[in-house]
Amino acid sequence: MEIGNPRSMGRRAFLGAAGLALAATGVAATGAAGRGRIGGLGRGQSDPFVINMLGGIRNPNRRGSRGPFGGDPVDGPLTLDERALSDALASGTAAVNTTIGYVAGLQEPFEYSVGEVARWNRIIRNHPEALLKVRSAGDIERAASEGRVGIIQGFQNGAMMGDDAGRVGVFAGLGVRIIQLTYNGPNQLGHGSMVPENGGLTDFGRDVVAELNATRTLVDLSHSGERTCLDGIDASVAPVAITHTGCRAVTDLPRNKTDRELRLVAEGGGIVGIYFMPFLAADGMAVAEDVVRHIEHAVQVCGEEHVGIGTDGGTTAVDDLDAAYEAARREVEARRRAGISAAGERPGVVPFIPDLQGPDQFRKLAGMLGARGHSSERIERILGLNALRVLRDVWGE
Repeated sequence: MEIGNPRSMGRRAFLGAAGLALAATGVAATGAAGRGRIGGLGRGQSDPFVINMLGGIRNPNRRGSRGPFGGDPVDGPLTLDERALSDALASGTAAVNTTIGYVAGLQEPFEYSVGEVARWNRIIRNHPEALLKVRSAGDIERAASEGRVGIIQGFQNGAMMGDDAGRVGVFAGLGVRIIQLTYNGPNQLGHGSMVPENGGLTDFGRDVVAELNATRTLVDLSHSGERTCLDGIDASVAPVAITHTGCRAVTDLPRNKTDRELRLVAEGGGIVGIYFMPFLAADGMAVAEDVVRHIEHAVQVCGEEHVGIGTDGGTTAVDDLDAAYEAARREVEARRRAGISAAGERPGVVPFIPDLQGPDQFRKLAGMLGARGHSSERIERILGLNALRVLRDVWGE
């Protein structure tokens, strides 16, 4: 049993081509890994091919790392260390949508976001052996073939657009490939999930969506209120994503999406990423089996070709759970004071899945899905190939 989780499961072996022949679960191998298969490019036969639609590379045990709730600049700037890089490489992550730029706070959103792009460009340049900046789907395949992690630069708030939708083009030119319209609160584009009025996309928000489509930037509707989400799906002429969410029908919390939202994303050719977050359980004490429940519901609603993962976390495990609970308590209080907290965030709840951490998290998830009868092909799609297809559709090769 893993520490801190009474419902934890043992990990199963993870073998086969494209990283997903699950021998221990009874799923047959699909053949030897090779350069003709994405999952086998440059990686060992036991490695998965993962596109994390929202995550990060950080060591949460390192003093000065960002707070556990992700992109919010609570504890200072993100720093990469050797453990974080090593764990990301060992996890099978071919690419990760890494939150940069303005999310909330007192910074001037546009200037801060431009600075964040530059800062992350420097981080990538400083680690050429491990990281690759992603501008196209081909860059993800290149990262996989070279044993690196592709960094997709993405925003979790469209506030940096100010009153000029043309700024989308500025950021697209800088290499920002995914932009989320709202965070939890309101902005000039629309309403986030914690706005009681549940207003829709504004006229300016529609202009921004049009510019995102024109620049082949992926529209992300995570954190949005239901009306803004539905309007965003309707406004976009390209497939959209909800990069990190859960299913409202399974756990009725505002950060999760209704079946209608999920279904319409899929009907438009987009993708829904299931996160590894406490919002997957009503009491906030989510465990790995809750991730599986939400994935299975999303597959039932969307179809297996439109479901992925967006963990909203990293691949380095928390070493001291007691310290993590205390850090989460402080951060929840800070987020509440700032007015950016979401329902389901409360002291005593950590913003990760205690028994689905570390560089083996994707192998463990694949083993659990395989044990429940999901085919290796379906698991491949969920872990990365569905996301690759959508990104190729939106970005091009």
